[in-house]
Amino acid sequence: MTTSLAVVLARGLGTRMRREVAEAGLTADQAAIAARGVKAMIPVGRPFLDYLLSSLADAGISRVCLVIGPEHELIRARYQREVRLTRLAVSFAIQPEPRGTADAVLAARDQVGDAPFLVVNGDNLYPTRALEALVALGGPGLIGYRRDALVSGSNIEPERIARFALIWTDADGYLRRIVEKPPPDQLTADALVSMNSWRFGPAIFEACRAIGPSVRGELELQDAVQLAIDRLGERFRVVPFAGPVLDLSQRTDVAAVADRVKSIEARL
Repeated sequence: MTTSLAVVLARGLGTRMRREVAEAGLTADQAAIAARGVKAMIPVGRPFLDYLLSSLADAGISRVCLVIGPEHELIRARYQREVRLTRLAVSFAIQPEPRGTADAVLAARDQVGDAPFLVVNGDNLYPTRALEALVALGGPGLIGYRRDALVSGSNIEPERIARFALIWTDADGYLRRIVEKPPPDQLTADALVSMNSWRFGPAIFEACRAIGPSVRGELELQDAVQLAIDRLGERFRVVPFAGPVLDLSQRTDVAAVADRVKSIEARL
């Protein structure tokens, strides 16, 4: 079964983006949005989120739920009043406090219902082909991005990629475990890492409700996924993918992302 629904996690605090970095060379408009921590709305030609929404539409998504904070009127105004949406219907779910990615997914429960849906980060731009693979997957799963392709094609420095969560699969290609901060000897060129691009069914909500805070004090989506595997019998197909992902986590990312998207026509 395909899906036409995606949940975009656009809440966050934007702590790293708020930090001033003189060498980032931001424009006044970019610096003003960065200071508010609303990463998805930083202008890189257009607001960054426009490009992600356009890529989702290219992949066959027609409905998007944006998970935002109550203070994120900037995002709501953009997609309710400022732009004319012709390919997407956009709704909003409020996450009152930034309590983690699992809590953010739970915030979208009423918008999603029992339909299968994608979950992606609001500060990443994923290849349309990767999103298409999730749309067509037919059941729960995630994209496993090849580490070497991220190193060579993304705007993310290798040291940051080395800290990304490593995906362990079983013999049949299903997720067994996601390993945070993997040891260096496991970071082979063809290692698969998670960039938080998922496809879920309704069981994920039960798992999100059942977990407790992580060591970082957050309700984390990967913990909910592990619980769904261990206790609920969910199986998540891992789709290996070799391609770049643009990341807009900190001010030094802005110039590189702006350069990469300048040839993209975002159509909403």
